[in-house]
Amino acid sequence: MERVRVLVVDDSALVRKLMTTMLACDPEIEVVGTAADPLIAREKIKLLNPDVLTLDVEMPHMDGLTFLENLMRLRPMPVVMVSSLTVQGAEVTLRALELGAVDFLAKPSSDLANSFGQSAQEICAKVKQAATARPRARTAVRKLEVPPRLSADAVLPRVQTSGTRGGSPIIVIGASTGGTEAVRVVLESMPPDAPPILVTQHIPEAFSGPFAARMDRCSAMRVCEAQDGQPIQTGHAYIAPGSHHLLVMWDGAKYVCRLHDGPPVNRHKPSVDVLFRSMAASAGVGTIAVLLTGMGDDGARGLLELKQAGAATLVQDEASSVVWGMPGAAWKLGAAAEMLSLDHIAARLLALARQPHDGVSRT
Repeated sequence: MERVRVLVVDDSALVRKLMTTMLACDPEIEVVGTAADPLIAREKIKLLNPDVLTLDVEMPHMDGLTFLENLMRLRPMPVVMVSSLTVQGAEVTLRALELGAVDFLAKPSSDLANSFGQSAQEICAKVKQAATARPRARTAVRKLEVPPRLSADAVLPRVQTSGTRGGSPIIVIGASTGGTEAVRVVLESMPPDAPPILVTQHIPEAFSGPFAARMDRCSAMRVCEAQDGQPIQTGHAYIAPGSHHLLVMWDGAKYVCRLHDGPPVNRHKPSVDVLFRSMAASAGVGTIAVLLTGMGDDGARGLLELKQAGAATLVQDEASSVVWGMPGAAWKLGAAAEMLSLDHIAARLLALARQPHDGVSRT
């Protein structure tokens, strides 16, 4: 069956070579060409008609963001940004996602060949998932040697919910591919006195802080990167650090954020399943949970546990998702009571928060 055709755009000859070598090792991917700058890339897109573009941020003649903006206006196609692991690189990458990029790769700042080589599996997976952002026939998933997949049990054993302790309900959000923009749409629609919100977004450690700062600028809520022991307050949103799982625990008289440096769950750290399970155990029916766009199924089982604990559960619909993996998996499990387009999710979360939560599931 047809392979995913990729054009690699980067001003670094070393990066072009490394990307080409790693992508070419996957039988489901064909590297149809490379380009050293956007002007060359523009001509090669016309000539080669690739399915996916990997795009560097800083390049001669035209920066990656300008090229991306023009591309999405004139010839929309799946683009995976390649950005340095720096604060500046994180800000630019988040802007690229706003402009329409599907996902991004973190470019190491040192020991490029070895660091990129260790990420070969992730690079191939991101390129293939980017191709699924447009309907197309897919080949079978390649069987790769991968680490064992751990469930949330590796971080937090499942226990019987103790029920809500009263007070404001807590909203929890899980997201991955396409989620940085989906989370922004939800948060910017929230009033300053909205119920507390906790977000687990699959994102590297260097990007979670800038992501939280960007969300703080666009939302009337106070948005920050979560810290261990931080009290959970109305009008505040907490973003999971890219280096730790985020949990919610009851600490005497209040709910607090807890950070856990455990192993990846569903190959993600932070993991949505971990956040959702902690809410099922500590708050139960006092929880409102939504699973947004993302590849894979992290969060699907956690959402089911929350529904079984009496929480209100929602997923984003396929039409408004970049990749309907995580919400689709949850929907198929019967974990969500409702499925909504992204534009209607914030209003529904607020409506659910105004309903009484007396131990009966709000549907």
